[in-house]
Amino acid sequence: MKAAVVYISLTGNTAAMAERIIARLSDKAEVDVFDLSQKDFASMDGYDVVAFGCPAMGNEVLEEDTFEPAFSSIESSLSGRRIALFGSYGWGDGEWMRTWQERCIDDGAILVTDPVIAQEGGDESTNEALDALADSMLS
Repeated sequence: MKAAVVYISLTGNTAAMAERIIARLSDKAEVDVFDLSQKDFASMDGYDVVAFGCPAMGNEVLEEDTFEPAFSSIESSLSGRRIALFGSYGWGDGEWMRTWQERCIDDGAILVTDPVIAQEGGDESTNEALDALADSMLS
């Protein structure tokens, strides 16, 4: 199995979530990591499953400068693809994730599990949810 974890993190919270997923996947799958602040992600080709991670910004939207353009560029290839979503927020109620999830479903993506969101750095229940997310990516 080949997986990708594609994310951006501005405060380190979403990066910590990505690292948890990567650690869980690494001994069971080949994992490519794309921190969009350092490396582009241009294609879903060659991946059995992709986890996307983005924090909420502004009025609960995806990070607009880097993540949104990158995600939009591959959005037309989501139909029939297995994906997972995760991210962190500092305020609000998670609206950005609900909107993003609906967008992915409308694009025809197959979500392997419910998205995982964490306020700030999250807690032990967040870690358990991230482990379950990674396990769902493998099945």
